[in-house]
Amino acid sequence: MTRTILVTSALPYANGAIHLGHLIEHIQTDIWVRYHKMRGHDCHYVCADDTHGTPIMLRAQAEGISAETLIERVHAEHLRDFRGFHIEHDSYHSTHSEENRTLVSEVYLRLRDAGLIERKTIEQYYDASREMFLPDRFIKGQCPRCGAADQYGDNCEVCGATYSPTDLINPVSALSGTPPVRRESEHLFFRLGACTDFLQQWTRSGALQREAANKLDEWFSAGLQNWDISRDAPYFGFEIPDAPGKYFYVWLDAPVGYMASSLHLARERGLDFDTWWRADSPAELYHFIGKDILYFHALFWPAMLHYSKHRTPNGLFVHGFLTVNGAKMSKSRGTFITASSYLDCGLNPEWLRYYFAGKLNGSMEDIDLNLQDFIARVNSDLVGKFVNIASRTAGFIVKRFNGRLADRLPELPLLNELQLASDTIARHYESLDYSHAMREIMRLADLANQYVNERKPWEIAKQAENEHDLHEACSVSLNLFRLLALYLKPVLPALAGQVEAFLDIPPLQWTDAQRWLTGHVIRPYQHLMARVEQGQIDAMLAANTAAAAATPGAASVIPAAAVSTTTSTAIPAAPVEESTLINVDDFARVDLRIARIVRAEHVDGAEKLLRLTLDVGEPEPRNVFAGIKSAYDPASLEGRLTVMVANLAPRKMKFGISQGMVLAASGDAPGLFLLSPDSGAQPGMRVK
Repeated sequence: MTRTILVTSALPYANGAIHLGHLIEHIQTDIWVRYHKMRGHDCHYVCADDTHGTPIMLRAQAEGISAETLIERVHAEHLRDFRGFHIEHDSYHSTHSEENRTLVSEVYLRLRDAGLIERKTIEQYYDASREMFLPDRFIKGQCPRCGAADQYGDNCEVCGATYSPTDLINPVSALSGTPPVRRESEHLFFRLGACTDFLQQWTRSGALQREAANKLDEWFSAGLQNWDISRDAPYFGFEIPDAPGKYFYVWLDAPVGYMASSLHLARERGLDFDTWWRADSPAELYHFIGKDILYFHALFWPAMLHYSKHRTPNGLFVHGFLTVNGAKMSKSRGTFITASSYLDCGLNPEWLRYYFAGKLNGSMEDIDLNLQDFIARVNSDLVGKFVNIASRTAGFIVKRFNGRLADRLPELPLLNELQLASDTIARHYESLDYSHAMREIMRLADLANQYVNERKPWEIAKQAENEHDLHEACSVSLNLFRLLALYLKPVLPALAGQVEAFLDIPPLQWTDAQRWLTGHVIRPYQHLMARVEQGQIDAMLAANTAAAAATPGAASVIPAAAVSTTTSTAIPAAPVEESTLINVDDFARVDLRIARIVRAEHVDGAEKLLRLTLDVGEPEPRNVFAGIKSAYDPASLEGRLTVMVANLAPRKMKFGISQGMVLAASGDAPGLFLLSPDSGAQPGMRVK
């Protein structure tokens, strides 16, 4: 049955460049959308730039241009970068649009008429030298709970406390550096607390991952606070219809931008906007977001939709933060990587799409881009396994058989196995478990390469009497290659397009997995993908380091957190420099697994190492070199359970590749002791 699906990604803020943190979400979304389109579903993907707020206004003033000119320029840059990574929105619009102005006013008035808007006079900080009220992130001072200095006006980065700006000790304006004064102003509030019963039911309806729903329970327990949805002039945004001089807070009109972008698409293509947004719509609505904006999307947004008589989302897909080489993205280290710098250094965008797909599993876990692992995985999987199949067999079909594949394929279990895998891989795509999909596809690629290695078409070709065997072996190989290309197409759309051109076939659809390509003429093989080179990575890091050093001192005028996090999904508000201390999130990035030692053996030429083959509940065992030779006889280890670090980047050693680390203890007393779990543990279990 054909499904009608509307999909969104969080809106990038129009005050900075697209970076890899944005890309992980948009790539995740794009893969899901492409998969559903390949299934024949009526699936549309919309997004927009988030364009309103004080940071936009101040940046435009600093550049001596209008806010409209700024957001128009940034919109073009964002769209260029997304297109460079083959992210194909059906509509990429702007929150500063007439569609959004109309819709946000409509939503607001319906909420007002439902009795969910109240007016209240509040006391705010005002910068007299700049003649403006200060948003929370433009005020800094000491935390009222722990006393930490240099904290923003809404929460403490040290102890995690949340508070009102007026609670800060010794506050100063981040714009002028002067102490602000208190002034009263009437503001409009959305009565979020009155929506508690509905929201508790909705957040447990299956629309959220369990870990996200559990997080929301913490906020319910604390009590939902009414939400200030207005801002005082000067402010770049939309004026509130019944409150002259007051403007919609950016977080009210930003999510309505999803609706506005879909309205723009509907008008452009003659589609029905109400099909997606009316309260009783049978269509499906999904939002992809980062965990830093869960509160807005899982509480404010569904409440706004429900009480303005629109439909609520079928699901929020929440992902974690992106780290690079195990640490938060850092401008000084060059790991705050922009999309444009990646592309400008000649790096193939599909390398990153594949690497991210191999990390994404539909959870809120953080995702690490380890650049050495990136090189190894792309070169091994895409070049060494996938492309290698066609490069070793296509030439024989063209030269010896005029490009024509065999009319029939033999009955082979391998062909059936690859064909039957379509349902498993489809389930992984549907559930956002791309990492399992990639592992399954590469397992099948290994089998395909094993077939090529066993048949050895280059050897068969030397014997004229074996023409039939050569034709069959190469035709089977290219059919296996075609099927792998189909399974990879949501992740590698450009490479799949090259494969379609090489095989001279229409665009691959999911149902094509049930058909073989026989009696068909292909085109001459052209090189499909190059290897990643270390020099490209070095150039990218150097470019980002240089760009950070050359950035003018605008941060003294506009707080960095204020300009980068309004709807950003990639990094926490205030990146923390390296420290000997770690927090819970840092520790959560370490993937500790129970492993069974399948085999242990001495390593020739190594004084301290044993080679361990570990079962960690994955299709393939792990190879790990451990410095425990002095403490253990290899035979005594086989069958034993231990604990390993499963997400440690592979390390190339003179004896081979080590794919993790086992844990052992030592102290002042002699001895080395391998850690072991209690009885009942099983390989693959996560240590928590």
